[in-house]
Amino acid sequence: MLAEQLQSDLTAAMKARDELTRTVLRSAIAAVKEARVSGDEAHAVSDDDVIALLVKEAKKREEAAAAYDDGGRPEQAERERAEGAVLARYLPAPLTGDELTEIVDRVIAEGGYSSPKDMGPVMREAQAELRGRADGKALSALVKARLRPG
Repeated sequence: MLAEQLQSDLTAAMKARDELTRTVLRSAIAAVKEARVSGDEAHAVSDDDVIALLVKEAKKREEAAAAYDDGGRPEQAERERAEGAVLARYLPAPLTGDELTEIVDRVIAEGGYSSPKDMGPVMREAQAELRGRADGKALSALVKARLRPG
């Protein structure tokens, strides 16, 4: 499981005195543990759940880096990007634009979707298939363009 890999890599980072990797993995593992105990009772967390959490953590760092850049703090922005790079090691390879287009077109064709009203179902089906391999904004823009009337 991916959660076990994170724990194993944390141990290796601690032994190697790799402060950046250690810090990032600790926060990722904390997010996984929090997800396990969220809700009424503890539950197992699948690899897909862990990937979703890591995507969320990476996005936070990307947004923070942009904010630091805007605020004139390039050192902190670089740190956030470095943390994002550590998380990226555990994420599936992102899709190319052509691959994303192919998946969206297939979901639309298989579901018989044709109008902008179908955006929600198309997004749900596409996101389930993508599992963190594409940016949500890019997916949304592509689905809107494909479902445009006329």
